[in-house]
Amino acid sequence: MQHLEQSDIQDLVLSAIEEGYNLELEQLVAQMHPADIADLLEGLPPEQRAPVWQTVDVSKRGEVLAEVSEGVGRDLIADMDPGELSRAVQMLDMDDIADVIPLLPDAVIADILYAVDKESRQDLDALISYPEDTAGGLMNIDTVTARADISLAVVQRYLRLKSSLPEYTDKLFVVDRQRHLVGTLYLSTLLTRDADENVEDVANKTPVTFKPLTPATDVADAFQRYNLISAAVVDDDGMLLGRITIDDVVDVIQEAADRNLMARAGLDEEDDIFQPVAESSRKRAVWLGVNLVTAVLASIVIGLFEDSIEKMVALAVLMPIVASMGGNAGTQTLTMVVRGLGTKTISAANSSYILRKELLVGSVNGLIWGLAVAVIAGVWFQNLELGVLIAAAMIINLIAAAASGVLLPMLLEKLGIDPALAGGVALTTVTDVVGFFAILGLATIFLL
Repeated sequence: MQHLEQSDIQDLVLSAIEEGYNLELEQLVAQMHPADIADLLEGLPPEQRAPVWQTVDVSKRGEVLAEVSEGVGRDLIADMDPGELSRAVQMLDMDDIADVIPLLPDAVIADILYAVDKESRQDLDALISYPEDTAGGLMNIDTVTARADISLAVVQRYLRLKSSLPEYTDKLFVVDRQRHLVGTLYLSTLLTRDADENVEDVANKTPVTFKPLTPATDVADAFQRYNLISAAVVDDDGMLLGRITIDDVVDVIQEAADRNLMARAGLDEEDDIFQPVAESSRKRAVWLGVNLVTAVLASIVIGLFEDSIEKMVALAVLMPIVASMGGNAGTQTLTMVVRGLGTKTISAANSSYILRKELLVGSVNGLIWGLAVAVIAGVWFQNLELGVLIAAAMIINLIAAAASGVLLPMLLEKLGIDPALAGGVALTTVTDVVGFFAILGLATIFLL
């Protein structure tokens, strides 16, 4: 199928649905890749997903279910006949079946487990025993192994007997008789070295490996750092359990980016933009309530200095400037620190240096922009003392913002709270309260 932008495909599908062109809709969907069908379904309202889903061939339905978000997947499964659903899922690779199983009814799971052979059932039980956000959850068992004590010629003959190799096979896993991993043999090495050489002589003896409970984000970091296409998963005794491939790692990276983006607004990464109004309202209400609390705290500070504001109305005009500048400066620091914590570049060893550096940055920016605001306020209100006061408040708030941007995410992480989720709300509270308190407090002491 000629490549089209997702928006163009969606327009064609919507047009076919509205006009009742069922044959055209079926032909269009038949030419699409399962991943594109998944994107299409996620971009359609629930009532328009059903006509599209009905046209998807059963041979593709399992792959589509493995690609869509959890919420959309549950909606699609609800419209499927149990027998048809079981057949669709059984067409998937074992690791994809493990990903889809949490969405399936118990009767369908039982049917799938009954249909597969004993060895596959054991493999599936092993895969679903690991949390999905770990190396074990990402792992697939479709590995190609070679013994260390055989020649490359024997390995080449062995591979020729296979009809195909698993996707993303860039290396073979070298194991001993007990299936302990002792190295890896790259296909490029297999093809370019003398066929009479033994595997153990040309294998990489120090491959990158993961334990089953290694966090998925750590796996993604390692794949990026070492430019991996695949890597082994081994148990505590070094026995090969399976492998992780780059396609699953790309999904982890994308999900992490989506999670961080949604977390900034207090939303879940699996939230569906087309979900019912009541459900959307319920999920968003919690963080709106948290935001209300922070706003009340800032308002309390303002209320403490009500008399000062009445005496000098200019303070009400300048307060948002101080708070906004602090919020923006703090967000910059917070973003850098959250990223550093995520990539493990920030640790206890260098945290004090980072704090000192960010405090210095906050001081420098506070002086520069405090001077700029002082000039603006002095000219605007014809009051030099007010200009100096606003500059001092700006410096105080930018320093507080820098300190908060470093310390808050570190504290939240120690408490087991995602800094990307709660850091922004906490930072806004600090910069608003400190900013308002600084400008109003200084004005009360020195000007009124």
